[in-house]
Amino acid sequence: MSTPHDWSRFTVRININAPVEQLYHAWATRAGMEYWFLRLSEYKKPGDALRSADEFVSKGDGYKWLWHGWPDETVEYGEILDCNGKDHFKFSFGKAGNCTVRIYNEQTGTIVELVQDNIPIDEQGMHYWHLGCKTGWTFYLANMKSVYEGGLDLRNKNVNLQQVLNS
Repeated sequence: MSTPHDWSRFTVRININAPVEQLYHAWATRAGMEYWFLRLSEYKKPGDALRSADEFVSKGDGYKWLWHGWPDETVEYGEILDCNGKDHFKFSFGKAGNCTVRIYNEQTGTIVELVQDNIPIDEQGMHYWHLGCKTGWTFYLANMKSVYEGGLDLRNKNVNLQQVLNS
């Protein structure tokens, strides 16, 4: 007998040939996030002072994120819920729940694991956030691997080109 699907959470993992420290920087700094994921990543300290490009975030920081291939009206605001400066990074993700990133060594490589949980289990949550976010994170983690292992950025940076997998 099969277990019913848990629409409130999902996990995506990828192996990336890069050190844990480098991959943590990719999540926890503005420069890192803009290198493989976002068009704009602003991290703000409590009190609204912006963090510099390579300054690590702290728990309680806010963020503003904009994506390539999307207009400025497609913006995400959230909060860093937890981070440890080396291999753990957790953030709120709007109505779509929370995301926890762990970076660790497994066998001979480095794993980046993202768990998105607290996803609402109504129709919008199941389709837009569970399925949609899982598809998005799958692409962006593959892009992270591509950028860090070979330098090729797969993101669509043309806002006029719509309905493509890579934006």
